[in-house]
Amino acid sequence: MRRNRWRPRLPGGPADPVLRSWLVEPGSLTARCQRNARHFRVRLLGGGIGRGLADEGVRDGRSPVRVREVALECDGVPVIFAHTTLSTAPGGRLSRWMTRLGERSLGSLLFAHPGFARGPIEFLRLDVRHPLHRRAARLLPVGGVLWARRSLHRLGGQRVLVTEVFLPPISRLRN
Repeated sequence: MRRNRWRPRLPGGPADPVLRSWLVEPGSLTARCQRNARHFRVRLLGGGIGRGLADEGVRDGRSPVRVREVALECDGVPVIFAHTTLSTAPGGRLSRWMTRLGERSLGSLLFAHPGFARGPIEFLRLDVRHPLHRRAARLLPVGGVLWARRSLHRLGGQRVLVTEVFLPPISRLRN
């Protein structure tokens, strides 16, 4: 994987206007999901110390990072696969918070705490060769491409990279 494939704009993005609106959503995806579903759930898929992906800016994908993967579900259907990486460097509130989140939304923390600063959103069409496509496809059988976005959030000296992969049922959520 090349590191420079993520784009700061959504050129020739998805034809589906609903999916496009989710991709460019400036606010919390958690809050938007909650507005669109009778029942919203964050399902923890995995977490712990692992390796970052090559396109996450981690040197050679070999440096250890704290990884967290969840599915955002609306009315029992997965609509977003989220992959988060955080440096394992010692110290910082964010490290402690991440280890205690469980099935709570990271978004509710990122958008509620005034100390967070969000970087620009980047976009990428994932094909079946991308590891995040393969991980997201475990939730729902998906062929072809999936759209993803990511942004870097900072709190003090710590940075957390949040990548969200949008699954086809997201298009049913119109708000």
